[in-house]
Formats: sequence, C-alpha cells, structure tokens
Amino acid sequence: MTRKLVVIGNGMAGMRTVEELIRAAPERYDITVFGAEPHGNYNRIMLTPVLFGAKSIADIMIHDFDWYKQHQITLHCGPDKAVVDVDRVQRCVIAEDGTVAYYDKLLIATGSLPLMLDIPGREVEGVLGFRDIADVETMIAKAASKRHAVILGGGLLGLEAANGLLQRGMHVSVINRAGHLLNRQLDRKAAGFLERELAAKGIQFQLGTTIVRVNSEDQHISSVELSNGTVLAADLLIMSTGIKPNISLAERIGLACQHGIEVDECMRTSDPAIFSVGECVQHRGELFGLVAPVYEQAKVCAQQLSGQADSQFKTLSSATMLKVTGIDLFSVGDFEGNADSQVLQLIDHQMGIYKKIVIRGDCVVGVILYGDTSDNAWYLNLVKNKTSIGSIRDRLMFGPTALAHAA
Repeated sequence: MTRKLVVIGNGMAGMRTVEELIRAAPERYDITVFGAEPHGNYNRIMLTPVLFGAKSIADIMIHDFDWYKQHQITLHCGPDKAVVDVDRVQRCVIAEDGTVAYYDKLLIATGSLPLMLDIPGREVEGVLGFRDIADVETMIAKAASKRHAVILGGGLLGLEAANGLLQRGMHVSVINRAGHLLNRQLDRKAAGFLERELAAKGIQFQLGTTIVRVNSEDQHISSVELSNGTVLAADLLIMSTGIKPNISLAERIGLACQHGIEVDECMRTSDPAIFSVGECVQHRGELFGLVAPVYEQAKVCAQQLSGQADSQFKTLSSATMLKVTGIDLFSVGDFEGNADSQVLQLIDHQMGIYKKIVIRGDCVVGVILYGDTSDNAWYLNLVKNKTSIGSIRDRLMFGPTALAHAA
C-alpha cells in the first residue's frame, strides 16, 4: 500500500528531499506539500540577480507548478496554506484555512527567518528583511521612486542587497557592528580589499557601529540614527543581520528543540514519524546556513524515507565559496590562527589578490583566497584530509600547478 508523506515547507531543502526520494523510490509515497509562499520552489540564492534585474522570477524557479503535477504531488501554497498545527496522535497536518492532510511520515522543512532587530521606531513602512520574493519585489518598487537605502549588516546577503540597490540607482550605505565586512568568512586584510572595491563602486560604509533608532514621517522610514552619532537619510532599511531557524511550529507541537529542531544522523526528530532538514534543524549542536550541507541532509533523509536505513548525515568541514558582486572569495577552517600557528601570506594590491594559509604543526588548518580562488578545491582537501605539507611547504602558496612543474 502506498504511504502518505506530508512536507511542511516548499523551499530548497524540502523539495531537494522530495526530488531525491522520487529518484530513489518513485512509487513509495503519495506526497503532499504545504508552502506559505504563493510560488513553486525557487532558488533563494538567486534573489540578488532578480533584485538588480539580471534575472526574472521565472528564471530562478527550480520546480514550477507543472513539475508538481508531472510527479503527482499535491501542492498547497500561499499564506492561507501555512501550516498552523500538527496532530501527532492522529498524524495529520492542519493549515491556516482548515485544509487537513494525513501522513505516515512527516517532513518539516520550515527553513529560517531573518533576524529583525528590535530597534526603536522600526515598525514602519520601508523596513524589511531580504529573504524571499516578496522582499525583493518591495525593494524593486521602492528603488523606482526612492533615493536612500541603508543596509544593516555587512554579511553576504547585506552586501548583495547593497549592490543590487546601487544598480537600481539608489544611494546605498552599509552599517556593520563588526569592524570589518564578512567578519565570519574573512580576516581584516581580505575584508579591507573587499571594502575598497565596493567603495569604488559607490557603496558607503559605517563600520564598528549600529542603528539605535529609526525615524519616520507619515509612518514611513525617513532616517536612521547610529550609535556613533551619525544620522543617515533612509527611504529603505534592509535588515540583514543574520537568520534564525524557524522552529515555532515544531516547538508548539512538542518536538525537541534547542536553537533548531533536534535531529539525529538519520534526520529524524524526537518523534520517529517526523523528519526535518534544512536551516530549521540542529544536528549535534550545529546549525546550517549553506546549501552543501543542507543538500546532503536532503539526500540522507530521502534515503531513510525510501528504506535505506544505513544512510547517515555527517557534518564535514564547511568551506565558504562566495561571489560578492563579482568578486571571488573562499575561506575554510581556522583562518585567524593562534599562538601555535604559522601564517603564509601573499598580497598583490595591483591584481587584487590576497592569499592566507594558516599552518599548525605539519598541517594546513585554515585558508583565505581573495580574487583568485582557482585552487580552492586543492586547499580544501589539504584542510579536510589533514595532509602533511612538510615536503611542499616552500611551494604551498602557489598551488598544485607549481608542485606539478617542480616535479
């Protein structure tokens, strides 16, 4: 008899799991999906090209409505289809409008929410996050008639929003509490390279400070006050200060949660009938915000759901490979180092290249590549495999090509 699988969350993690499951066991489940947005599954990573006009919404769709029909998946999507409750005894899901779906297995893939800081005055028009299609559509509409945009947060999303709004013709300022940009992925030198390149494009920066008040006129944002005393004109404020796992439903129905929904190596929650994947989960104390580990979770979860009980999720060294406004960046491991570390650096201001290799003992423990990331896979393997580098240390900075020529 065909079993029933219900998926809460129509995003990249949940639908990747469904895609893998269809491939592994196409006849095993009748699948029903609930999503709170009125769209198919789209690539959130590609929202930035939509913002600056290089792509349309249709271009970033991974699974359009026809895909669900072709695979006989029942899709309930839109705000009224957001799931508000799960009866774990009766094994059924209840949506906002009363739609009910029964399950044998349930997959929760509710993703994450933008962190909206509780800044005095923020509850006005023109203050938003940068997380979904609706946010992007609002930003595009504002850019058509407004002039001043302020981005709170100097991480990847904040910088992408800044670049997109700059290309839309807005005057853009980025505010970052930390003293340098991308402080989780780069050291100060690499961040300095990035800041100079973005400033040359026209983006202004206020670093080591934050917003303490939002001012408004007629219930629309008009300016922001910074902790350093500066006041900036603002017609639009994008809060890009991080994300938090969306676990409110899981908590409400009694699943074990800490910062995220707790899952084991099989992606199973504290209820054996309920699985979870993506940015909403917590595995061995770790949260996830990058695509690679989330897609690995999806693969493991699909294998479990298809009956392959030996499949398990293992957290690996997570590398960061980014393209910020056309600039290639890569970092992995402990790139700051400590008193027991040795550091190799290559700096070429004219070429816009910065390389940093952190060595501890006889192994590479951290790497930053800025401007030229062509050898990233090689360096990643050195870190992951804890390869002894004693015999190649003098050529380590120049990558595998130099080693091949030397041989």
